[in-house]
Amino acid sequence: MKESDYKIIRRLAEGYIRYFFISGGATIIKVAAGFAVPQVIRFAVDHVIDGLPLNYPAQITKMVKALGGIEFLQKNLWFFALIILILAFITGISDYAGRVTLARGTEGTVKTLRDRLFDHIQKLPYSWHIKNQTGDIIQRSTSDVEVVRNFISTQSVEMFRVIILVIISLILMFSMNFQLTVAVLVFIPIVLFYSTIFYGILAKKFLVADEAEGRLFTTIQENLTGVRVVRAFGRERHEIEKFSERNNTFSDLWVKLGYQLGYYWGIGDLVTGVLLLVIVAYGTHFAVNKVITLGEFLAFASYAAMIGWPLRSFGRILSELSKAKVSLRRICEILKEPVEDDSPDSVAPDLFKDIEFKNVSFKYEGDNWILKDVSFKIKAGSTFAILGGTGSGKTTLMYLLNRLYDLPDDMGTITIGGVNIKNIKRDHLRKNIGMVLQEPFLFSRTIKENIAIVNPDAPMDEIKEAASTARVDETIEEFSKGYDTIVGERGVTLSGGQKQRVAIARMLLQKTPLMVFDDSLSAVDADTDAKIRSSLKKRKGKSTIIIISHRITTLMESDTILVLDKGRLADMGTHEELIRRDGIYKDIYDVQMNLAEDIE
Repeated sequence: MKESDYKIIRRLAEGYIRYFFISGGATIIKVAAGFAVPQVIRFAVDHVIDGLPLNYPAQITKMVKALGGIEFLQKNLWFFALIILILAFITGISDYAGRVTLARGTEGTVKTLRDRLFDHIQKLPYSWHIKNQTGDIIQRSTSDVEVVRNFISTQSVEMFRVIILVIISLILMFSMNFQLTVAVLVFIPIVLFYSTIFYGILAKKFLVADEAEGRLFTTIQENLTGVRVVRAFGRERHEIEKFSERNNTFSDLWVKLGYQLGYYWGIGDLVTGVLLLVIVAYGTHFAVNKVITLGEFLAFASYAAMIGWPLRSFGRILSELSKAKVSLRRICEILKEPVEDDSPDSVAPDLFKDIEFKNVSFKYEGDNWILKDVSFKIKAGSTFAILGGTGSGKTTLMYLLNRLYDLPDDMGTITIGGVNIKNIKRDHLRKNIGMVLQEPFLFSRTIKENIAIVNPDAPMDEIKEAASTARVDETIEEFSKGYDTIVGERGVTLSGGQKQRVAIARMLLQKTPLMVFDDSLSAVDADTDAKIRSSLKKRKGKSTIIIISHRITTLMESDTILVLDKGRLADMGTHEELIRRDGIYKDIYDVQMNLAEDIE
């Protein structure tokens, strides 16, 4: 059962709840001290200046007598200034304590949220990452988290303060005059009514604006990561127009939101102004007719002014609440996604064993069949090659082997050493399967760090040995800083072949029992390809090597070659066996050899 959004946040805040309680207590003290000031002024005006008889509880009357009575206070008016100064000091201390504890609670909660969110994203299935845009994920992990942080740190405490203000002010007002308090009470439901209406409207509009911001982020991210393609095909103007269109849409949405907020604030100002008008009009009338004292009127006016702004800002709090609710929902949509997990009886066996695909069929969500009843066996320590046209399922086989996608129970089995890979711990499986993809990813770090990312403690001689096997060491040494050369974002400063060879070196340093080259030699010339394969022969018998390629010369020395055609096993055997019989392999071989002869 999935948790509610608020339960998720509450659980994340568990270690910091005490800070929020302390902050709430400090807020109550601050508000109480602020409300005590008008009562001090009321007492001074009514009983010290006007000389009205005391009508307070016995405890207060005793305190006044203990100080020397009204006569003492009439001669020492500085005493009221001292009390107000003490109250101001209490207000300042409680405000400081409230803000510090709130900051600790908020930042601790949000830090935990960021950590949990990033950790959760790391554990989500590969299929989830494929379906979700990077820009939108980044926007949820940054902007939406910041919206939640701002609400907790500012608007939540403001909401609590408004509630305390209204409660204390109504209690004090009722104690002074029932009729004026009822007049104030009439306005509170009005504020709540129109605030609720606008809250519903704004929540929907904030969601649309937030999603538009996610699309804008995605546009920027795609443009920056695809800068080579943009420049190579002269797509700058098209990219500018696409960004401008989405930017205009985003801006228009916020302008419309501004109109809605303008209506809201305008109505709020009107209601607050009418409230103050009623207090002044009725208060003056009652004071003139001796229904209330002058001190009570001043206290009422002070309280009306004190709750006027909070009532007017209640709309802002609700609008911020609507934004925070939308952002929280978008964050929790990620946190509610099921992560990859292992079965309780998962094992971590030796993976230098025979691999067997048995009656494997597979299709992606809502797609046609990619693999159809494919069965084959890979001997441990052998070199196994896969050939097939685009979309024939070559890469999908490796995704299934690495459990980037899980094979449904009724779609066949994949075993290593007789153990179903579903019963092998994912982390153990992936650490022991080295993969080099056709489009390898390099980080914005040095070449040395990119190679050693699989083993940060690897000595330099092992790093150089891996680079030498990948035939990239000489290229690296030609750079002015050698292995300390910084690679641009996504390896943009290197050529396609150089990136592939660095990625191969990285995988070789991992020293896994199973190595997969998924068309990863496509960007290197035939001579370099041959040298890399020659170097890999040193691993023969130590690692099982799987090579996927369209180039026959890359595959022909393999122990076994698998030929796929539209997701089915079309043929399998050695190079010599396959070229002796008619089939797809022989056709491709003849075409490529003829092309090579024509070029020569």
